[in-house]
Amino acid sequence: MDLDEMRTLKKQRGYTNEYIADQTELPLGTVRKIFSGETKHPRFATLQALEAFFREPHAPVYPGPVYDFYPDRPPILVKEKNIDEYYFAKNGSYTASDLDRLRGDDGRGELIHGTLYNMASPTVAHQLIQMSLSFYLKRFVTENGGDCLPLTAPLDVHIHNDDYTVLQPDIIVLCNRDLIRNGKVWGAPDLVIEILSPSTKDRDLYLKLPEYQHAGVREYWIIDPMKQRVIVYDFSNGDLLHLYSFQEKIPVGIWDGDCVIDFSLIASELASVD
Repeated sequence: MDLDEMRTLKKQRGYTNEYIADQTELPLGTVRKIFSGETKHPRFATLQALEAFFREPHAPVYPGPVYDFYPDRPPILVKEKNIDEYYFAKNGSYTASDLDRLRGDDGRGELIHGTLYNMASPTVAHQLIQMSLSFYLKRFVTENGGDCLPLTAPLDVHIHNDDYTVLQPDIIVLCNRDLIRNGKVWGAPDLVIEILSPSTKDRDLYLKLPEYQHAGVREYWIIDPMKQRVIVYDFSNGDLLHLYSFQEKIPVGIWDGDCVIDFSLIASELASVD
């Protein structure tokens, strides 16, 4: 099946780019570029995923979020249909000060264009991956005498240098220390790593990915513990997309591959806590 056939089926069946990205677990930006014609020669693995999707009939079910728009009521938690995620909704008018006031005692919570998102506590697997990766990254910086800082959540990142989008990536590497002000990061880190969980999967794949890309993040890793794979988005080199398994060694692009993470070691640790 070629791309023209897929475009025809996409139109006939009424699929949105968001729905295709959700079903194939491809980055939304990749799907958009392919079906807009911007990407002329998609990667073979990407084409395989799309072809597998289009060969099976699907019925789009994503109806969009449900918001509470009653201005006289206090903010309440609202659930997105078909997405296991809760967030505060108030016409997208929240700011960073609201985020500080409304989120829990653990300091976890995010703000995306004025909408507040609650964050569930991380699992043991999530914590293990986060701690292992931050250790490997910190060791590389220490051994090579670099100025970059590997940092972990919860840490507020004002990704667009404003008070309307404040994210808490699981791990960042920040090489420009001038972006640190009052204990927070104002601007784009060089590397962002998110570890997927059922409650954050859609946010990390669809909402936060374009925020990181547009803000100027150089490299974005999306780690999927359930599928044991890592998606690496290389924004600094033409939005290149790389897919890795947990049995591979993954080079860190911002350091030109001089730092390599052996994910088989992390996979072995994960197996011990299953």
